[in-house]
Amino acid sequence: MIRNILFIILSVFIIEVNAQTITNYTTVDGLMSDFVECIAVDIYDNIWFGTSLGVQMYDGVNWTSYNSANFGLSTNSIKVLKATSNGDVYVGTDFGASKFDGSSWIAFNTNSQIKSIDEGFSGDVWLGTNQGVQHFDGAVSTYYSAPDLHWSGVNGTAIDSNGDKWFSSPLGGITHFDGVNFTTYDTSDGLLSIYTTDIIVDNQDRKWVGTASGMSVLNSSNTSFTQYTMMYLMPPPDTLNPVVDIAIDSWGRIWTSIYVGYLAEGGVAYWNGSVWSDFHISDGLAGQNVKGLAIDSENNVWVATTNGVSRISALPSAVNAVENIMFSIFPNPTSDLIYLNNNGEYINEVKIYDQSGSLVYQAHSFDANYIDFSCFAKGMYCIDIQLTKTNICKKIIVN
Repeated sequence: MIRNILFIILSVFIIEVNAQTITNYTTVDGLMSDFVECIAVDIYDNIWFGTSLGVQMYDGVNWTSYNSANFGLSTNSIKVLKATSNGDVYVGTDFGASKFDGSSWIAFNTNSQIKSIDEGFSGDVWLGTNQGVQHFDGAVSTYYSAPDLHWSGVNGTAIDSNGDKWFSSPLGGITHFDGVNFTTYDTSDGLLSIYTTDIIVDNQDRKWVGTASGMSVLNSSNTSFTQYTMMYLMPPPDTLNPVVDIAIDSWGRIWTSIYVGYLAEGGVAYWNGSVWSDFHISDGLAGQNVKGLAIDSENNVWVATTNGVSRISALPSAVNAVENIMFSIFPNPTSDLIYLNNNGEYINEVKIYDQSGSLVYQAHSFDANYIDFSCFAKGMYCIDIQLTKTNICKKIIVN
């Protein structure tokens, strides 16, 4: 989507899009590899990147690299990153985990394939593996596996306000552990898919579960699911929204990365409590294959992709509410007309771009309340509406 795009040729590629700026980082800027597998933010707002060449830390100015040749990493191929509240940084690989305490790396659990690393309320650490989950609480280590957990292992751990643990499994739905009993939730209970990818708990005790078919949200009483399957708009006829990662910012907004491998199509979407909005490469993201998300103390969203890293600057908490009050576009998807409800705002110009970024429609001093899309080929388009004081940009699906 092209909307008030400002190209600045510096060492960093920057795109300004209305209220937020997307800044991209690649090997040109200091990344050790453009293929970034995972990402984390530590307590000092340093950004950590996991690649196939090792781990890298960026403090906003300098880049520091760590690899297995010179440091205590079990391998250079990093799959998982987690920065904990005491300042430690954990990495997970297919050959165990390593912990960095600020001065040295220590490798451990070298016989396990690490799928996830999460932190409990007391600073304890949960390592999801291909066989189960290992809990580290000081000097005490406890391991949970089948039959209490699904045999496919654990790829995410979340903790609710009661201190109960929730585990996502690659092939087995989610499991609730109250300290005594293990309870599994799968498609028979309302989960979208048993192929789960991640899980987080929000400030209302809802469990957001990423699956291969979209997002399932289990309510605070654990009795019913709400489903989201079109957080990120795909080109028709595809609607599949497989979730890769989930994060939550300090405003309570839910961020998720979506990627459909067979389409090579994906991006980032976020939920503001009312609607989903998304970011695509046409908005300035470094790449479509989004591997991970991390959010810093200022609510900047860091996006790891296979083509580099993007930083989406902090969005105002009410950006969508303001936009919705000012303007609405409907219906979407459409096969012919879309209607513009501008609430009396004067429209200076309307531009429509196809998925390749080519301008396919332009009108100045636009005074109609609709646009006829019947002559457009099926697919995804971006409409850029220039008002007196701001721009409104939306994705439109023509089916």
